Amino acid sequence: MVSVKFASLFAFVAASMVAAAPAALKKRADIDTTILQYALTLEHLEAKFYHTALKNLSAKDFANAGYAPAIRERFAEIGGHEIQHVQFLEAAIGADANKACTYDFGAGVTDVKSFIATSQLLEGVGVSAYLGAAALITNPTYLTAAGSILTTESRHSAWVQSSAALSDPAGAAYDVPTNFNQTYSLAAPLIKSCPKSNTALPVMAFPTLTLNPASNLQPGQTVSVSGKGVKDGQYLAVLTAGGQYFSKIENGKATVPKKTSTGRSYFLVTSSNGTVSDDSTIAGPVASDYLLSASQAYDLVKSQY
Repeated sequence: MVSVKFASLFAFVAASMVAAAPAALKKRADIDTTILQYALTLEHLEAKFYHTALKNLSAKDFANAGYAPAIRERFAEIGGHEIQHVQFLEAAIGADANKACTYDFGAGVTDVKSFIATSQLLEGVGVSAYLGAAALITNPTYLTAAGSILTTESRHSAWVQSSAALSDPAGAAYDVPTNFNQTYSLAAPLIKSCPKSNTALPVMAFPTLTLNPASNLQPGQTVSVSGKGVKDGQYLAVLTAGGQYFSKIENGKATVPKKTSTGRSYFLVTSSNGTVSDDSTIAGPVASDYLLSASQAYDLVKSQY
């Protein structure tokens, strides 16, 4: 018999997958090509991020920030992987493959600690994006290739969070899928312009959501919530490893839902407290990593050992 917990989790993931494509995308006959272009958009961004940052930040810069030479070298390896992902996707799409855009990474490419924080964000977004798109790919070969990239992105994310950020490499038992518009909304602030020759993708960016505090959000914590269209009576929604949870916004503040799990979560403002959808989304998402120390994580499971 399927457990209630498994059924609930499966329903959450399935709902996220179904919502992963806008109606315009679902109707396209060439959905696989569109998804590959979408993935290429993210891979271009990641590849350019690492290339730019590591051109700017020398081994001495990393040493001055307290990091061993191997940390920069591993980041260079990750950057090389992202270039290979770009090359694979370009070959799969062919002559119509979209070109890289112009980006603004801010301090993420000029300051070592900001670089590591931006890498944490992007690698986690990459995992969620591929996970959210996987169920929509119809070509088995492309699905296998996307799965191969997904597992690599996951290893990147784990290494950055553990070896570089000295935190939890796997904060939860499950990763959280994001849909196309949610993913694009996370990437859009870094994209300044794209070549006019690029194929336009059927995605949009939601208004920016501002949370204070903005990171390491924990269950029961009070946060200030603001953004275009955000007002009292709406809901702070969290997409977390265990499901979707909601908290009503009152006086510009909301409480992080108590069922918010550890690991990567995504916070949005929605008009209702049902299932999160593009139609109900007002602003966001904001990515937040609620990560535990090794001893804290062990305390949660030590009774099993």
